[in-house]
Amino acid sequence: MASQGGGLRLAIAGGGTGGHVVPGLHLLDSLQEVIGRAGGPAPHLDDLLWFHSGRRAEERCLKELDRQVGSMGVDLERVILPLEPDGGGAPSLVRLSQRMVPSFFNARKAMREHRSQVFLGLGGYTTAPAALAARALGIPVVLLEINATAGKATRTLGPFSQRVLHAWRETLPPDREGEKHQLVGPPVARRFAPPADPDGARRGAKDDLGFDPDRPLLLVLGGSQGAKGLNAFVRNHVSYLLGSGVQVLHQVGPGRRAEGADSLDGYEAIEFMDDVYTALVAADGVLCRGGASTLAEIGAMETPAWVVPYPHHGDQHQVRNARQLSGGVRIIEEQDLDHARCEELVRFLGAPGAEERERMRHHLREAVPADAAQRVWTELEELALVR
Repeated sequence: MASQGGGLRLAIAGGGTGGHVVPGLHLLDSLQEVIGRAGGPAPHLDDLLWFHSGRRAEERCLKELDRQVGSMGVDLERVILPLEPDGGGAPSLVRLSQRMVPSFFNARKAMREHRSQVFLGLGGYTTAPAALAARALGIPVVLLEINATAGKATRTLGPFSQRVLHAWRETLPPDREGEKHQLVGPPVARRFAPPADPDGARRGAKDDLGFDPDRPLLLVLGGSQGAKGLNAFVRNHVSYLLGSGVQVLHQVGPGRRAEGADSLDGYEAIEFMDDVYTALVAADGVLCRGGASTLAEIGAMETPAWVVPYPHHGDQHQVRNARQLSGGVRIIEEQDLDHARCEELVRFLGAPGAEERERMRHHLREAVPADAAQRVWTELEELALVR
């Protein structure tokens, strides 16, 4: 049952992949330091209702949600709206037609019971029935477009929403910035800020993670589900990397440990990275996909990166995401991940690449605004007060 307190009563829809969950986790993490509108105290979250798809890919992220909310003393209920197939990929039209209406009624029932004041959609198919249910109840609808290409949820539901918040200027409609469409930046958790002494912190973080503080460290991030192309590149070239003095911390993806390399001194493969912050502090450079949340964290931490966008997205949104970081990242096509590129990567991570890495850090300082989460919370609070 919903709490009887007087704080914000929020409903969120986000699930299917980590990319549709992590921005919400960042928002919750940032809540303690958000300054409310008019300079007052931070808004107090009293009740949280979270709709998700029930896919296995969400499990680790949603465990973090349970931990976060539990530490805040907030009432939480998670409700599954099973539109998306558990094995991944987009749902078929048959599946959507069978499950959209029941999902709508389940979402409406839950929001009525929780007396939700405002709804936030993070994208993915789960957002659609929940947003329509909020609309039917007269609850203000807010969409957060985290990618640099507007997704289906934003394109379809935008006209019915009170606010569309954009992480990147790329998706902001021309001449439409104003009360409804607002550029807020990608929200990141409050801990994602570069340390005051980056070199000293980097050495300490390497030591904490079990790596040699005196050798460069490459961090490989394949996203919440891993990346087959990045895994193959590392597996095929790990001997050369290690022989050249480069250490590797390799996130391979859940259930994909076999795609990594054998256990070697200076190489560690893990399926899921619980502490991305420490890994980014420790890394001299990152090799990653172009997921919006990953790039927001990289930008906020000012960690130079080579971005290898997933090549099979029709809208190429990972390429567009990477372009938002301008000179702070280098974009590499997956087909170009060969031995010559590996040699170049070794130079980049070592002393010859120090000047380029510093230039990239300088560009990243301007890429991700520090107050993005504050802007989102301010909009949610204002709309809740209107209701």
